Amino acid sequence: MVCGSIGYGGIDDIRRIYTFLDTEGFDIVDHIVGRGMDYSDIKDFRNKKKLSRQIVNHDLEYVKKADVLVVLANMPSYGAAIEMFVAKNSGKKIVLLAKDPVPTPWSINFSDYVVTTEEELIKLLWDLKKGVTY
Repeated sequence: MVCGSIGYGGIDDIRRIYTFLDTEGFDIVDHIVGRGMDYSDIKDFRNKKKLSRQIVNHDLEYVKKADVLVVLANMPSYGAAIEMFVAKNSGKKIVLLAKDPVPTPWSINFSDYVVTTEEELIKLLWDLKKGVTY
């Protein structure tokens, strides 16, 4: 599962990484593309409690299904942070894709691995699939 900012403009990055991982031969747990869960056009959730609950429950169900979370560190995300926390407490592996400097310790602390390029990400994911750990 790929996590990142949707509400703050990162949906295209998430879609791109899903496509990239799929073309590299990985089975993906896609919680957005083709699922009708792109809410990037909604700019204010204050009066959307029911929809908020549906989205959060949907995303957390996908966290349960995933073996590994790939978290995009290109911009902050409340949702991705909570998904990381839930995944970490469930024993899932968390990989932070941080192409740029990360000015907060939180995402680093909750990650099992930090990579800075998509090439590093692919190598790590193949190693994890083979049972190699670092």
